[in-house]
Amino acid sequence: MIEALDTLFRETFGELPTVVARAPGRVNLIGEHTDYNDGFVLPCAIGKQTLAAVSARADGMVHVIAADLGGLKTSFSLREPIAPSDAAPWSNYVRGMVHGLMADGLALTGANIALIGDMPQGAGLSSSAALENAVGLALAALGGRADIDRTQLALLGQRTEHDFAGCKCGIMDQLASARADEGVALLIDCRSLDATPISIPPDLAIMIVHSGITRGLVDGEYNARRAQCETAALHYGVAALRDLVDVPPQETLDDLAYRRARHVITENSRTLAAADALNAGNAAKLGQLMAESHASMRDDFEITLPAIDDLVALLQKAIGAEGGARMTGGGFGGAVVALLPGSRVDEVTAAVRASYQTPSGLTPNIQIEKPAQGASFLR
Repeated sequence: MIEALDTLFRETFGELPTVVARAPGRVNLIGEHTDYNDGFVLPCAIGKQTLAAVSARADGMVHVIAADLGGLKTSFSLREPIAPSDAAPWSNYVRGMVHGLMADGLALTGANIALIGDMPQGAGLSSSAALENAVGLALAALGGRADIDRTQLALLGQRTEHDFAGCKCGIMDQLASARADEGVALLIDCRSLDATPISIPPDLAIMIVHSGITRGLVDGEYNARRAQCETAALHYGVAALRDLVDVPPQETLDDLAYRRARHVITENSRTLAAADALNAGNAAKLGQLMAESHASMRDDFEITLPAIDDLVALLQKAIGAEGGARMTGGGFGGAVVALLPGSRVDEVTAAVRASYQTPSGLTPNIQIEKPAQGASFLR
């Protein structure tokens, strides 16, 4: 991809880039919709990634080209207020990062930006966070801040999602992509932003199966779930649902908000227990917790779909007590994550391909991952 990126950059801008940065996607092993409730998540970075190449301009313009979108281009001026674009919504992640970096004091005189990657979009693997972190890191270096704090980088990405993409997401995706370490998952406390590395046994495979249903979070459902959780927290008199360790009585809270709260409270407990199980190499316990997580997402949070449920059940049956499976990501489509012994990957892959087809009748895409490094420079 680096060679292709250099070629694209040279053909588009007539020069080679000054800085090339990359940032990975992430898969969340457990802990869904807990991050914006100040709770706990357990993601790791994956090998799929986005690369951003940049060079400086002196005319106050930012020109962007995206290889993965067939060479789509957009431009905007730093001498005017930077706002989301209806004509090029894909570029709003770039616009948001530029706006955030400059508001944070970064001096930019203009930039050429080229993007390339192998991140599947709409799969629940945080392609937007990878884009934000890659662009942010490259531009920070261009402006003399190559040492930008990775947590600050992630917070700028989250602000971009809120203000430029219209998704009131938590911090998990951006923080995992920015701060991940090779070979480990991160148990992230989304209130303090502390991240504890949790070793993943080298013989444990991370299998990601794409359902074939493209996920979209900026359609109101994600933001609606967040509002329901905030309603529940207000009802119980706490700053966030993280502050409730046990599920309280329903009292006068409406049933919908109560079930949303119950998912978050129990998911936090499951996430902490899963980190312990992973540390102890207890695959059976880990699988049980993953199954409970999926059932809670299906019944209490209502973010799964029948095809996703069928795929998870298929994987759980094929893996048995040697691991587990659950939907991963914000919901309403995307991918399923499974943990299983590496020695059983071929067998379980065959079982999935024999029994599951995407809604369009295709064989699902299956990728096997190991925990990867977070955002970094390639040049």
